[in-house]
Amino acid sequence: MNIVLYKKKLFSLNKKQKKMFFEKQINLLTQHHYKKSKSYKQILDFIGYKLKNQKLNQIPFLPAQLFKKFELISAPKEKISKILISSGTTGSTPSKIYLDKANAINQIKALSDIMTSIIGNYRLPMLIIEQNLSVKNRSIFNAKSAAIYGFSIFGRNHTYLLKGNNEIDYNLLNGFLKNFGKKPFLIFGFTNQVFIHLIKKLSSQSLKSNLKNGILLHGGGWKKMEKIKINNKIFKQKLFEKTKLKKIYNYYGLVEQTGSIFVECDKCSCFVTSIYSDVLIRDKHFNLVKNGKKGFIQLFSLLPSSYPGHSILTEDIGEIIKENNCDCKNKGKRFLVHGRALQSETRGCSDT
Repeated sequence: MNIVLYKKKLFSLNKKQKKMFFEKQINLLTQHHYKKSKSYKQILDFIGYKLKNQKLNQIPFLPAQLFKKFELISAPKEKISKILISSGTTGSTPSKIYLDKANAINQIKALSDIMTSIIGNYRLPMLIIEQNLSVKNRSIFNAKSAAIYGFSIFGRNHTYLLKGNNEIDYNLLNGFLKNFGKKPFLIFGFTNQVFIHLIKKLSSQSLKSNLKNGILLHGGGWKKMEKIKINNKIFKQKLFEKTKLKKIYNYYGLVEQTGSIFVECDKCSCFVTSIYSDVLIRDKHFNLVKNGKKGFIQLFSLLPSSYPGHSILTEDIGEIIKENNCDCKNKGKRFLVHGRALQSETRGCSDT
C-alpha cells in the first residue's frame, strides 16, 4: 500500500478537517493490514472485529507487547529493507518492526517535515551526546541506534561528545563551539544522558559551557533513573543555568511508529499531534477518558504500511490537555506523558 502523505502543513487542519482526513486513512490502513498480515487478521478475527469504516475510537489497537510475541508484517519478506529492534529487559524477546522501502521513505519524509518546523530548511552542525558507535549493519537497528541515525540525517559536521569512558570530551566540545558555536547548531541526546552530562556532571565539576545558540532535541524518558527524575520546567532551568540553552524540545515516540514523533510545543510545553498522527487516552478497562484525565496512551500513525503499527496501545500513562487552543496557533491535540505504567519494563530507546 502506497501512502500518499498529505500536501498540507503539519499542524494546519482544524478539528473537522483532521477527523475527515484521518479517519478515512486509518480505516484504509486497517483494511490493508487485515488483508496483508496473517497475524493481524488472526487477532482481529479473534476479537470479532468487522471490516467497515469506523470512528477513530473504534479502530482496534494492538498492545505494544504483541510486537514481542508475534511476527507482525504486512509486506513480502523479500521486500523488507530494514528491521528495527526495540529495547527490552535482559533475556526478553525484543519487538521487531519490518520496514519496506516505501514505508522507510514515508517515515523519513514525515520526520523531515517535523524537523523542518524546528530547525528550518537547512542541515545544521550537530552535537550528539553519545559515543561514536558506528552501525555496521544498516539493515538492522536497535531503538537507540535508529534514533541517532534518524536524527543525524538533519545535521552535518556530526560531533559525538562522549569518549570511550563515557565522559565529555571537552577538547571536542570546545573545538566544535569554536567552529560552529556562533550560529545555530543542533544538539541531540536522550533525556537521561542530557541530565547526566549537561546538568549533573557539569554541576559536580563546577563547569559551564556556552551552548546558547544550540537547539536541543531530547527524548527517551528517564527509564532506570526515575528516582532522580526532575520535572520539565526544572530540567530546562538547570540546562539554562549550566549551558545557556533556551531552545529545548522534548520529543515522544515509539520504535513501533518510527518517524511519527510528537514534539513539545514551546508555548504550552505539551506534545502535539500532526496530520500524520493522533492520540486517545484509555482507562484500565480500555474505556475512553475525558480530556484532563490520566490513562493509557493510544497512538495512531498513518505511516506504518509494511507492518500493522498504525494503532498501538502503549504502556505509558498520559492525558490530553486540550485541542487546537494554543498561542502557537498550530492545530492538533495537546497531551502530556507522565511515565510508564508501574508494571511495564523500565527500558527505552536510550538503553542499548
